[in-house]
Amino acid sequence: MLEGRGIVREADMPKKMQAHAMELAYQALDLHEVFDCKSIARHIKQKLDEAYGQTWQCVVGVDFGSCITHLRGTFIFFRVETMEFLVFKDGMDRVNESKEEAVRVPREEEDLISKSCCLRP
Repeated sequence: MLEGRGIVREADMPKKMQAHAMELAYQALDLHEVFDCKSIARHIKQKLDEAYGQTWQCVVGVDFGSCITHLRGTFIFFRVETMEFLVFKDGMDRVNESKEEAVRVPREEEDLISKSCCLRP
C-alpha cells in the first residue's frame, strides 16, 4: 500500500465526492498490489457505480495521458505518491437523464451535460 496523502491535481466535483473517490482509492490500494492498476481501477469504478449510478470510469497508473468528456461535476484527477488516479463519469450516453438521476446530487443552477478536458500527468 502507498502511505502518502492524496493530492488533487484538478477537479470538477463536490468536495464530499472528492473525498469519497480518494477514500475508495486508499481502500483499493489496501486490497490490491500497487502494480495491479486494473484491479485498483475496477474497485473504484464499481464502488462509485454503486454509490452514484453507472457509467463511472477510472484510470490508474504512473504515466498516462488522456482526453475525455465527462459529466459536469463528476471529474477528479489526483495523485497518491507515484500513482495517478483519473476518475470521471461518462455522460455521453445519459443525455436524457437528469443530473439527479445521473449523479444523485441536488440540481444546481447550471445543469450542463458534459465537459471535455485533456490531461497529461
